[in-house]
Amino acid sequence: MVKLTPNPSFSLTIRLTYPNRAGMLASVAQAIADVGGNLGQVLLIEQTRKTYLREITVDAASTEHAEQIVAALKSLPDVQIVKVSDRTFDLHRGGKIHIQSRIPLTAQSDLAMAYTPGVGRICKAIAEDPEKVYSLTMKSNTVAIVTDGSAILGLGNLGPEAALPVMEGKAMLFKEFAGIDAFPICLATQDTETIVETVKNLAPVFGGVNLEDISAPRCFEIEQKLRQETNIPIFHDDQHGTAIVTLAALYNALKLVKKSLEEVRIVINGAGAAGVAIAHLLRKAGATTILMCDSKGILSTARNDLNAQKQEFAVAESGSLADAMKNSDIFIGVSVPGVVTPEMVKSMASDRIVMAMANPIPEIQPELVYDDVAVIATGRSDYPNQINNVLAFPGVFRGALDCRAAAITTNMYLEAAAAIASLISPHQLEPEHIIPSVFDERVVTAVSGAVQKAARQDGVARL
Repeated sequence: MVKLTPNPSFSLTIRLTYPNRAGMLASVAQAIADVGGNLGQVLLIEQTRKTYLREITVDAASTEHAEQIVAALKSLPDVQIVKVSDRTFDLHRGGKIHIQSRIPLTAQSDLAMAYTPGVGRICKAIAEDPEKVYSLTMKSNTVAIVTDGSAILGLGNLGPEAALPVMEGKAMLFKEFAGIDAFPICLATQDTETIVETVKNLAPVFGGVNLEDISAPRCFEIEQKLRQETNIPIFHDDQHGTAIVTLAALYNALKLVKKSLEEVRIVINGAGAAGVAIAHLLRKAGATTILMCDSKGILSTARNDLNAQKQEFAVAESGSLADAMKNSDIFIGVSVPGVVTPEMVKSMASDRIVMAMANPIPEIQPELVYDDVAVIATGRSDYPNQINNVLAFPGVFRGALDCRAAAITTNMYLEAAAAIASLISPHQLEPEHIIPSVFDERVVTAVSGAVQKAARQDGVARL
């Protein structure tokens, strides 16, 4: 396995002191480089005739790598480490989001209108016409981010408390990219019926619900029941956000290799929430040949261990992942690290497309197959072509809220994918640029517009 690139998720802030002598900072930088760290910002905190006090940031590839970097600095003669802190932990202290009033309370008259007695008039107005809740409260711009902590970022079932940092981060993304107020709701239950009832009871507050990090196959049932029993958009991002962005990237990758979705042989490794949703959406987009694999190999009609979601994609063909990949045009991985070898990639058809999206370590490291593929994408930000759900869910919800959609439809997914893909113009399209940056300010507007248009076509828009 190729070593991972140092990145900010394992970055350190190191405060150190050393003699005021020529070459000392260079020796610090060299020590970091010798163990593979990436030196970032260097700040001078204090300087005297005898000493320097500096604060530096360093990116590492893992917790163990960070410890090696600190040990390397400690071994330098005349260098003393004053303090080491983990920048990611520092960023999370006290949480990442807070609630702030939209209007100031500076006088008694403000209080009389915002709260009692004036607010009573607003309550009566909504009671007489429940639709006014959208114009007179936060509901029209508020999303619940709901999880049970059973499938956190590929880490597994860590529970609701451990899920909260992820949901806070999701709320940040909603606000920063789409101006949507989102609130984390981490439930202390993993019972399907209890989750459904809880979300139904919370629905009056929210304009939509984003389900997050709920394990398969329960996530399918929870989403289906909530769609049937509520009248607000329900969106499971692990399924549909991943599928939308994958399809968008695939649209552009296929343009590069001059193949059509209808003619290619597609292998999807990983038959959980994301894999099943990707397969569904690819079928709707026109794909005809999809082989889905789980840890036991191809989902074959000869197997008797498949749940209902897997049975839908069972094929007559049997064998391992390696067998499935032979002569295939596209590999899509939403599984586990290191399950694909260079030999398996080389067995694919010509002009092959590999989308290895396991995070943080992909199914195969791009460095191992750069010369053997036409296009490669991952889920990581330190490689080109990052398949990142933030390209989808902020715009999907922005569009759904703005047209007050009663539901989110497959057509809305398809149009969102097409909108994302369209942002890469023909002269910009190249093997390392098949998908826009998450910081491309056009994305949310394009996706929102496409979603609203599709919602009106499907008859689910109420505005």
